[in-house]
Amino acid sequence: MSPESLELFRYFIIFIILLFITGVYCILLSFNLIRVLIGLEILIKAATLLIILAGYTCHRMALAQAMVITLIVIEIVIMVVAGGVVLWAFKYNKTIDPRRLSNLRG
Repeated sequence: MSPESLELFRYFIIFIILLFITGVYCILLSFNLIRVLIGLEILIKAATLLIILAGYTCHRMALAQAMVITLIVIEIVIMVVAGGVVLWAFKYNKTIDPRRLSNLRG
């Protein structure tokens, strides 16, 4: 690797780590289901960037692109289903606070 690409690699790694920390923070310390979904979205974006970076450094961009497209499709399905669950919880309980959803029966 050239020194310029190594410097760019460092910036990408720092950015990916910051995205990961932000996503974990949103998931663990939030009392709102919408914020939890946003945190999950941020975590998935960090994983996507990490896959792209790994494909670039290993010179296997075609494999990385295929994996990223698959991850995007899976992400969309997860977000649609989770959004439906959040809307259902709000419709029947008038809250999206996970602490108040303990009285759910399945």
